[in-house]
Parts: sequence; C-alpha cells; structure tokens
Amino acid sequence: MSHLPVIVGFGGVNASGRASFHHSYRRQVIDQLSEDASQQTWLSLATMMGLAKSENGQFFDARNQPLSAREVVSLFGDYIRNNTQIRRINHEAFDVNNVPHHVASKLAPMENAPHQFIIRQRHMPEHVPSSWQLQDLGNGYLQITTAEPLDVMLYDYRSAPVQSGGQLPTGFLPGELYQSRNHPRALQMTVFGASDCLGSMGIDWSLIRGRVAPDQIAVYAGNSIGQLDDHGFGGMLKSHYMGKRVTSKQMPLGYGQMPADFINAYVLGSVGSTGTSLGACASFLYNLQMAVRDIRSGVKKVVMVGGSDTPITPEIIEGFRAMGALAEDKNLRDLDGIAELTEEQYRRACRPFSTNCGFTVGESAQFIMLMADDLAVELGAQVFGSVPDVFVNADGHKKSISAPGIGNYLTLGKAAGLVKAILGEKALRHRTFVHAHGTSTPQNRVTESHVLNEIAKAFKIPSWKVAAIKCYLGHSQGTAAGDQLTNALGVWAYGLIPGIGTIDHVADDVHSSNLMIRAEHHHVGTDGMDAIFLNSKGFGGNNASTAVLSPEVTMQMLSKKHGSKVIDTMRSRQEQAIEKAHGYDQEATKGTARPLYLFGHNVLEGEDLAISENAITLPGFENPVSLELENPFADMV
Repeated sequence: MSHLPVIVGFGGVNASGRASFHHSYRRQVIDQLSEDASQQTWLSLATMMGLAKSENGQFFDARNQPLSAREVVSLFGDYIRNNTQIRRINHEAFDVNNVPHHVASKLAPMENAPHQFIIRQRHMPEHVPSSWQLQDLGNGYLQITTAEPLDVMLYDYRSAPVQSGGQLPTGFLPGELYQSRNHPRALQMTVFGASDCLGSMGIDWSLIRGRVAPDQIAVYAGNSIGQLDDHGFGGMLKSHYMGKRVTSKQMPLGYGQMPADFINAYVLGSVGSTGTSLGACASFLYNLQMAVRDIRSGVKKVVMVGGSDTPITPEIIEGFRAMGALAEDKNLRDLDGIAELTEEQYRRACRPFSTNCGFTVGESAQFIMLMADDLAVELGAQVFGSVPDVFVNADGHKKSISAPGIGNYLTLGKAAGLVKAILGEKALRHRTFVHAHGTSTPQNRVTESHVLNEIAKAFKIPSWKVAAIKCYLGHSQGTAAGDQLTNALGVWAYGLIPGIGTIDHVADDVHSSNLMIRAEHHHVGTDGMDAIFLNSKGFGGNNASTAVLSPEVTMQMLSKKHGSKVIDTMRSRQEQAIEKAHGYDQEATKGTARPLYLFGHNVLEGEDLAISENAITLPGFENPVSLELENPFADMV
C-alpha cells in the first residue's frame, strides 16, 4: 500500500519575509488582504528588520518609545515596502558602487633605486609591508616609496553593472539570532528556516521522534552553488591572493549539502538518511522527489526537504552576467528608454513573460516537513497539502549546455497526467494553476510559455492561470521551487493567486493561446483550486515538475483510506497543534522567537550505543534501528 506524503509544516525566509503562516506570500498580495492579516505581516516584517521590538505585549521603536500595532504599520509601512522584495542591492550584501577590480600586481621598481606609487587610500592592501614608506598626500591619496618589488595586488573600484536583487528584508541578520560562529550566510538562513518550519507544525519534534525509528527520518536539503561568500568556498578561493589566511571552516562549510548537515547536527539531531540532489535551478524539486518516493514506499516516515541559496555576491552576479543571463542596469535603461533607473524601476527589474532582458538573483531558504499519511493521522498533524509525486527528465542531446530543451515537456506532461488520474479531467482543466519557473529572460519567456501552452492544449485546459513569483523575489537558484511551494500554500489560505505585478503587457513572442498571464492577482477563493503545479527548468538540462494537492483534497483522501471516525479523532488532535503553532507565530511576529540551534547537544559516541545482531539502540530515541533485514533477492538465491 502506497503512503501519501503530507505537508505538515513549512517555513523559511526570502525577500518577502518569513515563510511560515504565509507571511512571505501575504507580502506579495498584501493590498488585497484584510486589515488584520496585512497588519500581522507588517508587524512581522517590522520586528524582523529591527524597526520595532516587543516587550510584554507592547511594541517599541528604536528609541524605546511605545507604539501601538497600527502606529508601527503607519510609521514603517513605506520603509518596509521599499526594503523588501526585489530592489537595489544595499550595503548588507555589498557596495554596488565600489566593487573591487584588479588593477596590477608585482610592480617592479627601477633597478637599485627607490620607486614611488600614488594610490587612493581605500586601495591599500590589508597587510602593509614594513619596507614601505607612506606619505599622506591628502584628499584620500597616499604615496608609497619602496626599493623592492611591489608584490601585492592593487584594485580599482567600480560600479557594478547589475545592481538589483531579491535581497532579504533590510535589517534582518539571521546570524545575530544565534551563535553563528562565522557561518556562511546560507547556513545562517538554514538554521532560521528549518526552525521556522518546526515552529509552524505545532508538534514537538521530540514527540515525532518518539513515534518512529531513527532511520525512518530523512533530511534532503542543499543548494545549487554551495556557499560562495567569504565564510565558505568564496573566501577559501580568494584569501591567499588577498593576503589573508584561509580558515579551517571555509572548506567544510562550503559544500552544497551543508544545509542538510546543519539541520542534522544542530536542529533535528537526526541520524537518518541525509544529503542533497543537485539539479541546478530544479534542485529543490530533486530533493522533494527523493522525499516523496521514500515516504510512498514506506522507507521513511518523516522527511524535511529544503534549500538555502545566497547568490547575491559580486562574484556570482558577475558569473551570471558574463553568460548574458542577468538584467543589467544598462539593458533595463534601454528597455524603458530612460537615462537613469529609479528605485521603482529597480523593483521592476524582473518581468516574466513580458518584454525583458534577463533574470534577477534572489536569496532564500525554504523548508517543508513531509510525513507519511498514517503518522500524520496518528499525531493529529496539520495538513497544508500533499505531494503525490515529482517528475524529473533531462533534455537529451544539446548544443549549448545552458540552453533549454525537451525535458520539461515530459516532466510537466507527466505531472498533469497524474492529476488527471487522481482528480479527473474536470478538476485538471478548471481547478488547477501553474507556478511557472518564470525567470524573466527573453529565451525563457518563449521556451517555457511553449511548454505550458502545449501541455494546456494537450489536456484541453482552456485558460491555465500562470503565476511567476520571481517578479517579487528574484531567482534563488536551487531554492526557487521552494519559494513556489511555500507561496502556493498561501492560495488555499487566502484565495489569491499572485499576479505578475511587475509587467504591463505580455510579450508578442509568448505562447499564450491556452494561458492566462496577467499583472493582476487572480481571485479564486480558498476552495477554488484542487491542485497547483510547480515547474522548474535548470541549466544543464535539469527539469522537474510536481503537483501539490489541496488540503481539502488531501483530507478527503485520508478519510477514504483511514475512515471517518479516525479522521474525526485526528481533527480533534489538530486543534492542539494549531493552537501551539499560532503561539509560535505570535512570538515570531513580535520578534521574540529564536532559532533552534543545539550546538554540542546530546553528542553520541560509539560507546553510547547498545548493539546486538537484531538492533542498534540509541540514547534519546525510543525506537531502535532494526538489523533484521529481509532478503530483497529471495527469488535469486
């Protein structure tokens, strides 16, 4: 009997804020929400960004002046709008007006004679040789006199050609919420996002861990690029050439699977299956596929799936820019026929399926908790939806390794066929929509729209609604489908499919005979969609698509399998989980919740284990790991 993978928790953070309780989703549709719902999200962002704090139920500003909730929104609403979602990259990432460029190195002086160099003071290397004689010339310039070769690198500083990005909300520094110990930014976000996911569940992890064997838990999480900031691979690769010391942490913390490792070591304490599956921009769905198939087969009962990508660094941006993939400032100016970009135009840098010039990088950490249906029913877990399967296909032979190909037709076609088999033709045609990959490149708008449109025509979907939330968040690389998934769950809570709010038209070369692509939000109601499709297209021919079934459909399936009496008991237990989860949301909204970071907690050694030929028992786990395995090749031996 196949087990249904049920979504029982989700969390994370991206340019729109905290994912749990749909706050990131709400930020994108906030002008269409009730006053209470929008106020709670403004408050959540205000405390995240350090604009307000809460003590004993009272909000205060940075000067400790008391504020009501409405005053917080009134005072900081405009600032929050301008400092969330896609915008001009600010100093918390890097200074876009002062990006170092190599000028010269190993400059030799005249033979047997002193030589002089005049450089700007800000270009001075971090470690100045003792043989240099320095003279301050004023106005920020220094004169260097030396009789030895100038064996250092000198840099000029220029403005970055790409200055827009989906940066985390300004003022939110995840590393300050726990003892981050120089962790790369993606791992700081991992600790926050995984903790946020746990908080959204409303069920103690210790209770879940007590119901399953240690090896029935898994964590599949990572990123598509690795940690390339100064605390990871990026710092390791350039430290030697900048006169700095490579640290002992930069190498191990740079690996792409490290988000999963951090969750095991410092959040869940899991000893089950672990790792990540890399598939470029489709990586989140690759990891989701492993989780879904583990649960469906009965091998695993609980799996955390996620990703954490932080591509807003000068080096990564330059790499994508060199490919011609990014929306450069000069191209955005040409697109709109203007001399200078305004802040509003930076916010409109990403324009999926419209006249556009490239994608915009974004940073994000997104996590979901999947649970086998029988365990979810037993524990009374919340049900946010379910994932019946994930489909992955390559492109076959290619000319350019980064060009799109045919694999996406296969993945989306199979996902549509599965929904048709589960829910029927009518539901597929009229009660589904698709979260497009929607990168905002001229090539993607043509190729992906053709995929979507051809699948819609094949299945006789007359007007398939299309969302493309990268217009708000940017492209978070391997975590992009995580943004889509946690956003999709908000539709069943608030009944709004986010429109592509940065566009004013659909490009002429977009295939849209059977698609509905528009800037305005789609009002479909909380029970208007039975399933939502997620689509990913990655460099190298990495394609993945999945369908997420609605909470209502999922509960109907659980009721048919387990019986109405069992589901009635489940619903009564759910009330406790919901109440506890809302308590977490209130604390997180006030800014008083802290990530779960268990450094050095209950560390086990081999001597702590009880080992027999039948089982291994671990302290802290109620159930053992069974060593009594069935022969999978009984028909062959």
